[in-house]
Amino acid sequence: MESQKLNAAIVGLGFGAEFIPIYQRHRDVNIHAVCRRNESELHKIGDAFGVANRYTNYRDVLADPQVDFVHINSPIPDHAWMSIEALRAGKHVMCTVPMATTIDECRQICQLVGETGLKYMMAETVVYSREFLFIKDMYQRGEFGKIQYLQASHPQDMDGWPAYWERMIPMHYATHVVSPVLGLMDSRADYVSCFGSGAVRDDIREKSGNPFAVQSCHIKLADSDVAAHVWRFLYDTARQYRESFDVYGSEKSFEWTLVEGESHVLHTAKRPEHEIPERIEIPDFAHLLPEEIQPFTRSIVDADHLSFLQGAGHGGSHPHLVNEFVSAVRDDREPWPNATTSANWTCVGILAHESAMQGGAIIGLPEFTKAPSFRYDGAEGVGAPRVSTGDRVHSPRTVRLSD
Repeated sequence: MESQKLNAAIVGLGFGAEFIPIYQRHRDVNIHAVCRRNESELHKIGDAFGVANRYTNYRDVLADPQVDFVHINSPIPDHAWMSIEALRAGKHVMCTVPMATTIDECRQICQLVGETGLKYMMAETVVYSREFLFIKDMYQRGEFGKIQYLQASHPQDMDGWPAYWERMIPMHYATHVVSPVLGLMDSRADYVSCFGSGAVRDDIREKSGNPFAVQSCHIKLADSDVAAHVWRFLYDTARQYRESFDVYGSEKSFEWTLVEGESHVLHTAKRPEHEIPERIEIPDFAHLLPEEIQPFTRSIVDADHLSFLQGAGHGGSHPHLVNEFVSAVRDDREPWPNATTSANWTCVGILAHESAMQGGAIIGLPEFTKAPSFRYDGAEGVGAPRVSTGDRVHSPRTVRLSD
């Protein structure tokens, strides 16, 4: 191990390969190992980037005493168990979204982080995109005035993607819309209500267990008078891909363009009506990064990778994610988002689906997701869900969760 450098193991080398050159240029990291099930593809990547240590078995990575942290980029069903096993093996974890697909898996990860003191970060691209950083900067400067409402959308046609997406529930992959509406004000979700709309074709319904074409969720922010609205779909609804984020304030509002590649719109209050909206260009935020990885906000290694073609390059977020996690481990501080924040963002989607299956029932977020860090007391952690009747919110009955 090179002096003072952290040894990284990159797990999953499709999307994950995009991060290797960023780590290789970071002053505090050594790419110690790569891992992929397909041996020929593993060696192809290992040769391309000059990584000597190569594993086809994930547990062999965890048994390597020189590995300080794993960066998990495996398919969604593997995220939770791989994170749990890594924490049990004494490795820090950065994992692509979502954290998990059940409440209990989120709880286990938070518990292990609390018990071990290891770092966990969900690698949510949206909150490190140049658009979010621009909006966050405006918010911190007070330019929006009072925030009144937030909304986000993530429509995406997944036909033609790997077959496991056909088994995915849209709201189980909702962090790209949940994270900005909660992350802007550094808030946690308190409770959710979600409606399903329309219907997917029979084969998708049978594989996923989700009957709805679109899922649309309202989120009540904890300790705030602000609510947010997010919506998702994966199949059978016509629309161009978009990961949008809108902010409505008393002084200014930001609206994402309706068509990818066009300019976003900033609205300013109290101007003549025809002067309220103006199209704006979003600056890059590479200056926030160490100089050696700044170029990666604009350039990518594999321009043909499907996640970049439909993901609009993820807003230049990848070097920001790497730098945030590495510096958190190096400085022994909590990364953003840390385990409990990641759990809150992830559980919103899990519980939104439960709500939709129950006709829009109001369901409270687990208490363990609302604290700054996890403190395990042996309790189940899911607060009594609150159910709305008329204008009142109370808890006359329990909404059962399947997880």
